Amino acid sequence: MAYSEFLADRVRQSLKENKASFEEKKMFGGLCFFVNDKMCTGIFREELMVRIAPEDQDEFLETEACRLMDESMKGFLYVSPEGIDMDEDLDKWIKRCLDFNPRAKKGKRK
Repeated sequence: MAYSEFLADRVRQSLKENKASFEEKKMFGGLCFFVNDKMCTGIFREELMVRIAPEDQDEFLETEACRLMDESMKGFLYVSPEGIDMDEDLDKWIKRCLDFNPRAKKGKRK
């Protein structure tokens, strides 16, 4: 299983409830959600990938059920299933991603 379809449905619902226009792309063996042509959030196996403000990541790493996605990618975290078990917890992470999205840089197009 590359990613949780159940979690994908929950993420779609949260993005819709936040009135975000998004696109989905299968990437990295998972599913990524793009807002304003920028990677916003995604799913890899059972974990939620989030793109948040890099200056906030250390606080979240200390207080939330998450881990760095990669040392060289500041602001990209994986949130464990326990950290998004409740809908309000998932919504909190989605809102963090959407709040950062306007400041996020677009990836390079090939």
